[in-house]
Amino acid sequence: MNYLIDSNIFLEILLEQEKSAEAKEVLSTVDINDFFITDFTLHSIGVKLFNERLFDKFQLLMSEMIERAGLVVIALYSEDTENLIAVAQRFTLDFDDAYQYCAMDKYDLILVSFDTDFDRTDRGRKTPIEVLRRK
Repeated sequence: MNYLIDSNIFLEILLEQEKSAEAKEVLSTVDINDFFITDFTLHSIGVKLFNERLFDKFQLLMSEMIERAGLVVIALYSEDTENLIAVAQRFTLDFDDAYQYCAMDKYDLILVSFDTDFDRTDRGRKTPIEVLRRK
């Protein structure tokens, strides 16, 4: 199975939030080659961490997950714009959720997220615990 990891999974770990153990477990248990991240997610994490002056945590994400582990970064392009807008309207999603949805659809991935907004879409999402139960 190939998974698209949402920004909230990484932020749980980097910001040491309530579900960080669950997020860490899924990232350390499932083969890194099965994980993908969007460029938008990477930049969103950067915005959040830079706003909180947590530059070292962003560097950690880049060095550990992207450079060392080889997490693949995927993107949407201008030809995806119409679909992005249609998805946002169809499922009442904001831009970042519509972007994630379109990426998982385009690349045929399963979204791993704590965001319940995806539950109202036809593709849904999996929580880290649900992914771990499949192993």
